[in-house]
Amino acid sequence: MADSAQAQKLVYLVTGGCGFLGEHVVRMLLQREPRLHEIRVFDLHLGPWLEDLKTGTQNVIEACVQTGTQFLVYTSSMEVVGPNTKGHPFYSIKSFLSLPRGNEDTPYEAIHKHPYPRSKALAERLVLEANGRKVRGGLPLVTCALRPTGIYGEGHQIMRDFYRQGLRLGGRLFRAVSASVEHGRVYVGNVAWMHVLVAREMEQRAALIGGQVYFCYDASPYKSYEDFNMEFLGPCGLRLVGTRPLLPYWLLVLLAALNALLQWLLRPLLLYAPLLNPYTLAVANTTFTVSTDKAQRHFGYEPLFSWEDSRTRTILWVKATEGSAQ
Repeated sequence: MADSAQAQKLVYLVTGGCGFLGEHVVRMLLQREPRLHEIRVFDLHLGPWLEDLKTGTQNVIEACVQTGTQFLVYTSSMEVVGPNTKGHPFYSIKSFLSLPRGNEDTPYEAIHKHPYPRSKALAERLVLEANGRKVRGGLPLVTCALRPTGIYGEGHQIMRDFYRQGLRLGGRLFRAVSASVEHGRVYVGNVAWMHVLVAREMEQRAALIGGQVYFCYDASPYKSYEDFNMEFLGPCGLRLVGTRPLLPYWLLVLLAALNALLQWLLRPLLLYAPLLNPYTLAVANTTFTVSTDKAQRHFGYEPLFSWEDSRTRTILWVKATEGSAQ
């Protein structure tokens, strides 16, 4: 959210500014926004059973209207679209000469049963529908939503969890997903850069950007989640066991359902958040690849960090979290 009442001085409010992506957005603003006057960071550390994302988003929109803040960038997610629970791959077949990557116009049956994608989809819709509302002072509110693919990089808790799990298993991780499943992953620094760039361009390109959604991706290679994670965990001493999934898919489905049941039973007593549940299993086993042509056309997005730089930075962070497994 940016307030540009003064042409040369910008004030940014970063909601969730203490989180994984939020910290990188704050750092990117400090490094890359020459007109920065002030950053205001807002963050509430609430558990997933207490947080109402839809209500929170509506409050942010109303705050924009009441304070005269004209520009709002919403951090959405690819999971607003999918993968869906039917396991349908996400891509668009253009021709035999081009890669079948999905985009913002690719038809896809979005089926939201898990709370996270359902709440993100509702919040994104609220933000986009608010585009054009009059804010204090009479100017129109300009909104857009960014949909990152799976984010990785320094501070990624799930990457840290996989690393520690591998250490406990003697430096091994066991393959659970076929290597043929492809996912688009994006470095957190490039996601932060897209946020800064679109916020910078919204004032001059309000008619073009307002009310739009943009997938957020970079040049990271398309691989399965496990093979992609090994790009970082391998140099830290872990190895992935098996060229094929060691457990049949039906057994993974059973284990995921058991975890979901335990989560429901333990909810009154403690927060049980297993890595494997029906939703994460469906996501990991469904091909989901995107392109970012629209962001490049509308506001000139190009990744700030190359794949080699992103990989090196992430490896160094993993090694620094708890020492190498070598």
